[in-house]
Amino acid sequence: MMTRLIMPAALCAAIAVAGCSSTTERTLGGAAIGAGAGAAIGAVTGGSPATGAVLGGALGAVGGLLYDKNRRGHERGYHRH
Repeated sequence: MMTRLIMPAALCAAIAVAGCSSTTERTLGGAAIGAGAGAAIGAVTGGSPATGAVLGGALGAVGGLLYDKNRRGHERGYHRH
């Protein structure tokens, strides 16, 4: 039952912050997507959905932060005069 609630909740959270542009929001968005994916993978493979959510959330947060840094670097390159 809990697994059925985790994925839709994570998806809703990810959609809510997907269009945001600040570093914190991108990091949280990555964490939400990672947590949902990790929980789903943990449930499907017979492992612990909670452990999958924690690991996926951590990796997603790092991914979101790296994406933001990369994105900001590209934006600075376009705005040089």
